[in-house]
Amino acid sequence: MLNGSSRKVAESYRQRVLHAARELGYTPNLPAQAMARGTSRTIALVISLISDPYFSAMAAEIMKQAETLGLHVSIAVTERQADRELDLVRELRGQQPRAIILAGSGYVDPPSEQQLVDELQRYEETGGRVVLISRSDLPFETVDFDNHEGARQLALQLAGLGYQRCLVLGSGTPLLSMQRRVEGFVAGLEESGVADAGSRVHHPDFSWSGAREFILGLGDDQLRDLQLVFAVTDDMALGALAGLRERGLRIPEDLGIAGFDDITTLRDVVPNLTTVHVALDAVAEEAVHRATTTDPNPTRRTAPAYPVLRASTPPLPT
Repeated sequence: MLNGSSRKVAESYRQRVLHAARELGYTPNLPAQAMARGTSRTIALVISLISDPYFSAMAAEIMKQAETLGLHVSIAVTERQADRELDLVRELRGQQPRAIILAGSGYVDPPSEQQLVDELQRYEETGGRVVLISRSDLPFETVDFDNHEGARQLALQLAGLGYQRCLVLGSGTPLLSMQRRVEGFVAGLEESGVADAGSRVHHPDFSWSGAREFILGLGDDQLRDLQLVFAVTDDMALGALAGLRERGLRIPEDLGIAGFDDITTLRDVVPNLTTVHVALDAVAEEAVHRATTTDPNPTRRTAPAYPVLRASTPPLPT
C-alpha cells in the first residue's frame, strides 16, 4: 500500500494504515523501492584512478554501454586505497543504485576484504547487483581478462625475437592483477630458457613518474646489460620510455620496451609500443549486461588478452 503496490485491501484497513503513517511521519524510501524493483536508472562504477588512461577508457566504455540501455553511471574513485574502496561501497549502499561495478584491481591480502564482501552481500540482499572487472578474489559475478596468460604469451613471443635480459617493472602497490602480470611474464621467460628471469623484477611506484624515476636511478652498467624493459601497464611503459630517452638511449635501437593494456593514447607514441591488447569494449558490454540482468548463480567470464608486437621490439640480430 505504502510502496505503490497494486494489491487491494479493505478501505477501512487502508485508512488506518495511512493514519498511522501520518502520525509517525513515514515517507516511502523511493530509491530503495526502485532498486528492489530493478527500476533504478543509475549504475555506480568504482575505479582505482581516473587519471590512469586505462581506467578512464574503461569508464568511457561502461558509460557508453549503459547509455544504450537508458542508464546513468556515477563514478567513485578509490585512489588505489583498500580502506577508501570499503568506505565508498558503504556510501553507495546508502545511495542505492541499481548495480555496483568494481573495476579496480583487487589488493593482495587487504585486512578489509571480508568487510568489503559483507557490505556487497548486504547490498545484494536488498536487490542490488554486484559485478567485478579484472578481479577474481571476491565471490561475485566477474568479468575478467587473463592477466597471467597475456603476459606469459608476450614473454614467449619476445624471447622468440631474441630478448632474454629483461627488466620487469611491477607495481609498488600490492595489486592482484599486476602481480599476475609479473608472474606470467617471468613464467614465459623461464619457459623460453631464460635463467634467473625473476632476478630483474622490481616494484617502483605504480605510476608513469614511478617508472621514469626508477629508470633514471639505474646505473650505466645496469642499463647496458639490458635488452628489454617490460612494464605491467602501458602508462608505466611510457614513463620508462621517457626515462630511457633522458638517459640518452634510443628506442628500439639500444633497448626494446613493452607494456600491457593497449590504451588508445599509444596511437601517438613513436615508436609504436608492443603491448598486450585487452578488449575493453567487450569487457564493458559484458559487465553492464551482468549488472542489469539477474542470475542466481554468480559466474566468471574471462576475456582474452593477447600480445601485439610493434616497432618498439624488433627482432634482435642473431
